[in-house]
Amino acid sequence: MNAPSPTIRPLAMRDAFLAKVWEGMGRDETIYFVTADFGSPVLDKIRRDFPSRFINVGIAEQNLINVTCGLALEGFCVFAYAIAPFITMRCFEQIRVNLALLSTVRPMNVNLVGVGAGYSYVMSGPTHQCYEDVTLMRCLPNLHIFSPSDHVGAEGLFVRCLAEKRPKYLRFDAQVLPVIDQSCDDPTLGYCIRRDGQGLCLIATGYMVHTALTIAERLAQQTIQATVIDLFDLSDFNLDGLVSVIRRHSHLVSLEEGFRGRGGMDSMLFEIKARNAIAAPLLNLGVEPAYSFELGTRQQLHECVGIGEHSGLAAIQNFYKAGSSKSDSV
Repeated sequence: MNAPSPTIRPLAMRDAFLAKVWEGMGRDETIYFVTADFGSPVLDKIRRDFPSRFINVGIAEQNLINVTCGLALEGFCVFAYAIAPFITMRCFEQIRVNLALLSTVRPMNVNLVGVGAGYSYVMSGPTHQCYEDVTLMRCLPNLHIFSPSDHVGAEGLFVRCLAEKRPKYLRFDAQVLPVIDQSCDDPTLGYCIRRDGQGLCLIATGYMVHTALTIAERLAQQTIQATVIDLFDLSDFNLDGLVSVIRRHSHLVSLEEGFRGRGGMDSMLFEIKARNAIAAPLLNLGVEPAYSFELGTRQQLHECVGIGEHSGLAAIQNFYKAGSSKSDSV
């Protein structure tokens, strides 16, 4: 059984990760920080202690990518920080040309830190919420995509950011999430088995790992022991290992805080199924592809779009009971 860890105080992913960046900048003079946003005490600390390796470009994410690319080509390990929808969508062409395309011939270490995945900024509406970033970033070659489920996973990515000389996108939640009380035995696999079961396998990323664990707990009360996979690496995970795990199950469910059927994690899993001749049907739970201006708590909004604990549980129960002969969801 998985539960929030009682021994680790939860932090915002941003704060935990930036604390690691601050520590690293004190040891390594090749680390540079570029931002298009303020509002974090840790960010202010980086600016204060390392002014010669800190640039605030203002509300200009296209320029953020241009400056970041130039610094990386000069040999710096660059961390570029902004709100998730703005660092992915507002400057998509610059990411495509300056990072994804150019890194084919000019190795560079660029780490795009996007804060506000999914419905993180719950009261800011669809302009600040982010349902499309996984789809957009996945379509670009040479980009490594990470989507951790708690701050422990987020801060653990810092070492990989230093080691991998390539562009990366780190998709962080803006809210303080509980720490999942089970560490990854081998984080290089790109996924963690957060709960081991049989028959039914729930594959989730980011915030939705918490929802998947809650649903799995409620299913267990009905004697359905579901496996929960935290897929925190959305581009370079160990494919053979993941395929081996999901082959053990008769039913598969994907859970993501992004648009359903629009090229996100569900599309990747449908392709994996097809290419590896996996017979188990896949139910893809995601945000219904429409913009909504409704306000409420994150849980309330999730129920409205079909990915909440109650709506998700009902859909999974119907899917599992229907039997493996049911056609794939689309």
